[in-house]
Amino acid sequence: MRHAIATLLAGALLALLATSAAAAPPPQAQREIEQLIDALGRSGCDFQRNGSWYPATEAQAHLRRKYDYLRKRDLVATAEQFIERAGTQSSMSGKAYAVRCPGQGTVPSAKWLGAKLSQFRHATP
Repeated sequence: MRHAIATLLAGALLALLATSAAAAPPPQAQREIEQLIDALGRSGCDFQRNGSWYPATEAQAHLRRKYDYLRKRDLVATAEQFIERAGTQSSMSGKAYAVRCPGQGTVPSAKWLGAKLSQFRHATP
């Protein structure tokens, strides 16, 4: 009986440590990811997800939820991983996301987010 309780307690402690061990992405990655999410929200572009178009503010909220999910599970450590794992395609259907901005053609969201990331990194401080 004592062995079973000790085993149970050890398992609970390991589970607690595993959930609290999830590390946040490094500060620079966090900044870049937030910049990407904010840039999309302010862009005035439409965002295609699962065959439907959504305004930028809804896309922003969607990507923020996906980022939160990934961050809680320690699955995103760089802006590139964020783009690949949250901003490229639906995790439910596998369909690619796209971005359509006024006066411009439709582009894959990975390309749009990658270009924004490049702009941020090459901007003068």
